[in-house]
Amino acid sequence: MAVRPIVIAGEPVLHRPAVLVTEFDDELRALVEDMYETNDAANGVGLAAPQIGVGLRVFIWKMENRDGVPVQGHVINPTVTTSRVPQERPDPHEETEGCLSVPGEAFPLKRADRAHVVGLDVDQNRVEFDATGWFARCMQHEYDHLNGTLYVDRLDERQFKKARKAIKRNGWGKPGHTWMPGVDADPFGHDDTDADHPAPEHAHSEGM
Repeated sequence: MAVRPIVIAGEPVLHRPAVLVTEFDDELRALVEDMYETNDAANGVGLAAPQIGVGLRVFIWKMENRDGVPVQGHVINPTVTTSRVPQERPDPHEETEGCLSVPGEAFPLKRADRAHVVGLDVDQNRVEFDATGWFARCMQHEYDHLNGTLYVDRLDERQFKKARKAIKRNGWGKPGHTWMPGVDADPFGHDDTDADHPAPEHAHSEGM
């Protein structure tokens, strides 16, 4: 297993649809294990293969949930369907989202409250479950990555302009930018927390 660099907005692999996995082999198994390790090092709750520069339809998660789904898991060649996305504006205190590939930034985004996930695991066993709440948000976020969409692409006009300015300010938006979990400072501030001063409950959801 190995921690891999996470690519940042502007890297082409993040902005095009990933391809279906056709070979279920040791290389795929190693990819999933590396994704778990990278996600842990990044203090993330989810990670899609394109985020480590691999254009395959694979994502993993590590997130507590109330849906009876294992805290950690993966899905290959998934389909994610959702309930209707509410039309009202997102609550900036409760619905702010972030992404490991737009490190350190966070913007409010409305998502569906429920998501149905169907796919396969590395042994080609069927994976199927319903996700709700923040776990559903994570599933939607990771599935978007497999379709070449970043969460900032879904923001309303005002928030999109803010995100675009942030990307420009950081010098992103073009190929060649990465950060290394466990080596570089945690962009979402987990390095600054400890047992006596924990991060806010929602803070772990910022890195997907």
